[in-house]
Amino acid sequence: MKILNRYIFKQFSKAFLFTSIAFIFLFILISTVEKLDKFMDKNLSYLEIARYYALSIPSTLLITSPISALLASILVAGKLSVSSELPAIRSAGVSMRQLLTPFLTGGVLICGINLVNACWVAPAAYTGMNAFEQHYVDDNGALPQKRGTLHILEPGNRIVSLGTYDADRLNVSGVSIEDFSGSHLTMRTDAESMRYDPKTGEWIMQNASTRIFNGNNEALNIDALKPIKLALTPRSLEELNLQPDEMNFPRHYHYLVEKEKAGFAGLGRSMVKFHTKISLPFASLIIILIGVPMSAKKKRGGLASEISVTLFTGFLFLGLQKTIAIAGYQGIINPMLAAWLPNILFLTVGYVIYKTAID
Repeated sequence: MKILNRYIFKQFSKAFLFTSIAFIFLFILISTVEKLDKFMDKNLSYLEIARYYALSIPSTLLITSPISALLASILVAGKLSVSSELPAIRSAGVSMRQLLTPFLTGGVLICGINLVNACWVAPAAYTGMNAFEQHYVDDNGALPQKRGTLHILEPGNRIVSLGTYDADRLNVSGVSIEDFSGSHLTMRTDAESMRYDPKTGEWIMQNASTRIFNGNNEALNIDALKPIKLALTPRSLEELNLQPDEMNFPRHYHYLVEKEKAGFAGLGRSMVKFHTKISLPFASLIIILIGVPMSAKKKRGGLASEISVTLFTGFLFLGLQKTIAIAGYQGIINPMLAAWLPNILFLTVGYVIYKTAID
């Protein structure tokens, strides 16, 4: 049995590696055709273009791994069936569960590699790829930092309005802080700027004027320097323009914690992306449960039929994932459920196919 497992595992590994490389080159070819005119306009060297596409490989592997795993499992199981090796194996008393063992072993390895890729490698590569696109591909060049007034809801019914932020000096200009009791404004502080003090963890407001409202009465206090404690941190400000795909798993987690603590709204997209970094790598393992039992017996159509079924199933999974993710972005369904629901659905389908396979 060990010899059979090694044989099937070896065939599956070769097929997965081949299909993964084929999909990578296909994606690169499509992207090159789309961006070639912009590369030529920027007079980019072959080395710069090659570096850009090398950075795109980790994210491409994440997207194509479920399809590659499905195609590899179908090709290997289908080949065994067509060559009459599978009937001989089954007649020797090998059950479907035993037949799945080498495939699932390969799926676990793929899942582990993709977890490392999704949580650490792909975000680092995406940062470089995004910077390249901003400078050489986007029509408007590098993306400017946000300079419009930013309104942040702090704990305790406090709204903080900020103008421009200087990350190097940890300084914010155009500051307004409003404190509410219910719907009534109780205090408002305006300052020319404020600077973060890393030692105390406080913001120091410069030339601050504070108005305290008590019924129809108003008191005005003016301070050259006024310290204030906020949940807002310089790190959370620096990450305003940072995309979820650019953050590794620990940084993404702390990003969401800080944003929720600071009262940021509209975190649905980032939360779905966070949970997808864990759920997507498992798709390659789950989808093998569909491929192997489905190809365990001879069918009409041969290789063309196998590939057609694979592509349809694979792109159905990707399409379903994108559709459900959008619902998660908009808050229609829970972000964690939006990330895991495609896996749950395909795991259910795979289990039904596995249970109905002929032993």
